Amino acid sequence: MGKLFGTDGVRGLANKELTPELALTLGKAGIYVLTKNTTAIPKVLVAADGRRSGDMLEAALSAGICSIGAEVYACGIIPTPAVAFLIKKYNLDAGVMISASHNPMQDNGIKFFNSQGFKLPDEVEAEIEAVIADKTDMPCPTGADVGVIKNCSTALDDYIEFLISTVPGLNLSGMKIAVDCANGATSAVAPRVFEKLGAEVHALHHSPDGCNINADCGSTHMENLKKYVKENNMNLGLAFDGDGDRMLAVDENGKEIDGDVIMAICSLALKEQGQLKDNGLVATVMSNQGLLAFAKNNGITLHRTAVGDSYVLQKMLQDDLSLGGEQSGHIIFRKFNTTGDGVLAGVQLLAVLKQKGQSLAQAAEIMEIFPQVLVNATVPNARKAELSTNPQIKKVQVDIESKLAEDERILVRPSGTEPLVRVMIEGRNQEMIDVWARELADVIEKSLNT
Repeated sequence: MGKLFGTDGVRGLANKELTPELALTLGKAGIYVLTKNTTAIPKVLVAADGRRSGDMLEAALSAGICSIGAEVYACGIIPTPAVAFLIKKYNLDAGVMISASHNPMQDNGIKFFNSQGFKLPDEVEAEIEAVIADKTDMPCPTGADVGVIKNCSTALDDYIEFLISTVPGLNLSGMKIAVDCANGATSAVAPRVFEKLGAEVHALHHSPDGCNINADCGSTHMENLKKYVKENNMNLGLAFDGDGDRMLAVDENGKEIDGDVIMAICSLALKEQGQLKDNGLVATVMSNQGLLAFAKNNGITLHRTAVGDSYVLQKMLQDDLSLGGEQSGHIIFRKFNTTGDGVLAGVQLLAVLKQKGQSLAQAAEIMEIFPQVLVNATVPNARKAELSTNPQIKKVQVDIESKLAEDERILVRPSGTEPLVRVMIEGRNQEMIDVWARELADVIEKSLNT
């Protein structure tokens, strides 16, 4: 058995790589590991992001959970961060989200949360894999001890109420906001939240049919939202990904505002309010060098981690910090939730703008963005390990590095969820870094596909 868990759970092409058989096995093994010391009947929340294969995988996963005597609380289609929040609110023993986040609809994934609403650390995922590989004996109850599935009809309303409760007194009346729900799990959440807060909401891509999730929309395809905001005189736009754990924004001029800038805006506001613990901010190695410059200029300590919101959270917990996230829009407000939460980030951002009386474009001026280019090289997962040893790749990379200034950089990183290697270069000359990134990506593709 190869390694099952990547950087964000188990993902694959639904019904080919991520099969119902695997979902059933993961349901049994995952919940066995997470609840083996539980004396009462384990209670497990299960939800999905709405893609077509979700029903198939949820049925198999839930069957696996029930087969070891646990109860399933089926919450239907809700965002991933809702799972993290509701586990704690309902005092459950674990949770499982069926989602491939921003990936295309044909993919799907399974990610587990423990009783505290945290994604699993690497060692627990390794234990689940070992249980599967070793065919460990697990409970196999019969009769009245077999688990059951219960419908949890309050999940959506409880999550929406929670989001609004994080900004007491916030009134967005007079604001026109466009929200792009990526035809995913925020479709029934984001428009309602911002309407309840008083805004005039224009919802885009909020009609999921199981096949249109992330299709030319959401935080990975911002073109439509940018155009809509500008042409319809919106105050701003917010874009979420398929499972709602990311948010990117568009200012009133139709300009994209990424996670780095959003973190800068929110961290400075928290610092001014005395709520930024130890004046620390956690970001990943992918964050723009401009965020580092902003932090230095404003008395904020920037901590960098590996890519993945689980690593960001790990650092936040380790150093007891309150805010962290990724350039891609995973932003964790630890006071409120244990994982990246797109709608929560949107609510918090708007609270800052309202409090300061600024437009998003004005607020974004606090951070200068270094020119950056990101190029993906398509590489088979099985050959990613050769990235650091291939002489051709190393030669081109060293040559490019010799041309960069001291505060410019190159970062080459294999994707943890897709057959890609990401080449990122930051430097002052946009034209040159475009050429260099494309050159290195081409060499990586040719070297690792032959």
